[in-house]
Amino acid sequence: MQHRTLGQRGLRVSALGLGVMGMSMAYGPSSDEDGISTIHRAHELGVDFFDTAEVYGQGTGSNETLLGSAVKDFRDEVVLATKFGFDMASETPGSGVNSRPENIRKVAENSLRYLQTDRIDLFYQHISDPDVPAEEVAGTVGDLITEGKVQYFGLSNVGPQYIRRAHAVTQVTALQYEYSIFEREVEDAILPVLQELGIGLVPYSPLGRGFLSGVVKPAAEYPEDDMRRWDERWQRENYVYNLSAAEQLRKLAATKGITPAQLALAWLLAQGEDVVPIPGTRSATRLEENVGATDVELTEADLARIREVLPQGSAGSRYPASVMAGFRTD
Repeated sequence: MQHRTLGQRGLRVSALGLGVMGMSMAYGPSSDEDGISTIHRAHELGVDFFDTAEVYGQGTGSNETLLGSAVKDFRDEVVLATKFGFDMASETPGSGVNSRPENIRKVAENSLRYLQTDRIDLFYQHISDPDVPAEEVAGTVGDLITEGKVQYFGLSNVGPQYIRRAHAVTQVTALQYEYSIFEREVEDAILPVLQELGIGLVPYSPLGRGFLSGVVKPAAEYPEDDMRRWDERWQRENYVYNLSAAEQLRKLAATKGITPAQLALAWLLAQGEDVVPIPGTRSATRLEENVGATDVELTEADLARIREVLPQGSAGSRYPASVMAGFRTD
């Protein structure tokens, strides 16, 4: 497995990480046994970068607990990333935000306990809080770093100015943001700032929430508890457009003897040595397929063809307007 470096402080991680959110939520029924088995297989294949979050356990810590249990026998061989920023004390856990210093500390202590570890390797602010300045958030995480409870500071779903303000207080190691052949919002205003400040990029949903994995169906055919049921990219005309694009990418992948998912991940890896995608899967077979993308080399002609098929990404917003309104662009 190749490795890459995130941030100027030099966080070394496998070129491909594993997002474990779907092992607890968002994509239909799951089992801890399958999740743990997949995490163990990832470790065997050289994946050493695992991503979870407080909110993925919907207030119970279940996703972090699953990950902590899975890696306890090889904890020192992996990098564990988790996130804070949601209000888990509300009647509907995760429906509001809370990045007040006392809550950041509370989340950190909970995460340490759930993950069965003495330090959080990478601690992201999951989403910004309009009532708490970026500087205050960064200062609190900086204090946790000084105390040894956190190793590196990350941000997620925020824009250029927020990144600059936080970075000026505590060095930001990585930004987690949705980025894929399908979703390229990050390219125009955010990537240049990351490159200027020496901040790595960790793309989540690098397979377009499964659209680029080669197995998709219309929104109405997914269960009620599957987020693809309400994702705009699976709706009506958007679905037709995106399905056509995915088919063209499938044909390109076939000419190279690889899968659409490997094409999509190889495309992301080709965007820079400081880009580390974290595809999520519950399947060991799918995991092995994803890891194979690290050996794929795309030519300039391949990259040009991909841009031709999807010059500006997919049709449809990645989140409903109500959710997008909570993402800071300043």
